[in-house]
Amino acid sequence: MKAFVYRGPGKKALEDRPKPELRAPTDAVVKILKTTICGTDLHILKGDVPTCAPGRILGHEGVGIIDQVGAAVTSFHAGDRVIVSCISSCGKCDYCRRGMYSHCVEGGWILGNKIDGTQAEYVRIPFADTSLYHVPEGADEEALVMLSDILPTGFECGVLNGKVAPGSTIAIVGAGPIGLAALLTAQFYSPAEIIMIDLDDNRLQLSTRFGATRTINNHDGKAVEKIMQMTGGRGVDAAIEAVGVPASFITCEDIVAPGGIIANIGVHGVKADLHLERLWDRNIAITTRLVDTVTTPMLLKTVQSHRIDPQKLITHRFKLDQILDAYDTFGRAANTNALKVLIES
Repeated sequence: MKAFVYRGPGKKALEDRPKPELRAPTDAVVKILKTTICGTDLHILKGDVPTCAPGRILGHEGVGIIDQVGAAVTSFHAGDRVIVSCISSCGKCDYCRRGMYSHCVEGGWILGNKIDGTQAEYVRIPFADTSLYHVPEGADEEALVMLSDILPTGFECGVLNGKVAPGSTIAIVGAGPIGLAALLTAQFYSPAEIIMIDLDDNRLQLSTRFGATRTINNHDGKAVEKIMQMTGGRGVDAAIEAVGVPASFITCEDIVAPGGIIANIGVHGVKADLHLERLWDRNIAITTRLVDTVTTPMLLKTVQSHRIDPQKLITHRFKLDQILDAYDTFGRAANTNALKVLIES
């Protein structure tokens, strides 16, 4: 089968690999119909994720058809259409019982990281009963690819951890796919202001269409000053970091109001300074989280009811044999205006 393989920092290739086989009775093998590229995949290619070894097939998102299941799988059968969760969950360990599937002792974020992932024609899914979701009849499968990762990530790590509330003022630093997913789902809670900060005018224009009340292009480095002007010098109740670089995290430190929350979503590959000399007395909380996907069933219902439409995050479409072009397009988003790129087998 064709598969996209990480070959070490800055190195990647589309290769022929053997079709995966069942290794445990709880496994399923899924034929991938549609997948996508995540910003985390770009972090891997830069060498920022040491748990991902060269030779790994990347990808942790997708929609597909069950090819075969292990003897212990009871909820899925060959021919079922499924959403692949970015998080694999055994459902039995202490972390899973606490709803922290991302820290499952046998699973967690392993697809495209510690085991081969979804940017291939087939993928092996451990713990299939608790790591896959049925595709509802007649559902838009392109939209459902966004339920594998970015929609629950933006919602859980940003909106829920940021305790977005009716009437609150929030700022999302980074208007990429994850930041826009946080923007879409933050509107469930009717905040008074959703301010998007980015360096890309196209993404900021999209943010306005997606529901942002104000936008700031930080090309001049004055985002903090502008936020303070907008909020009467108070700052924001929730500062959501959706980039994963030190500058964006420090921006969140500078704009959070007393009693507010900094909710980190971004994947950080280098250290970011924590300015406790300024924050120690401000009654703030800082949250970190890897998505647990505990909200995926709820988000699936909101997509089915057309409460939100994550398909509008998709800007480009490619075939699997064009995945190198897809990575180039996604990696040069400032020039290509790419958000999510959809890849079909």
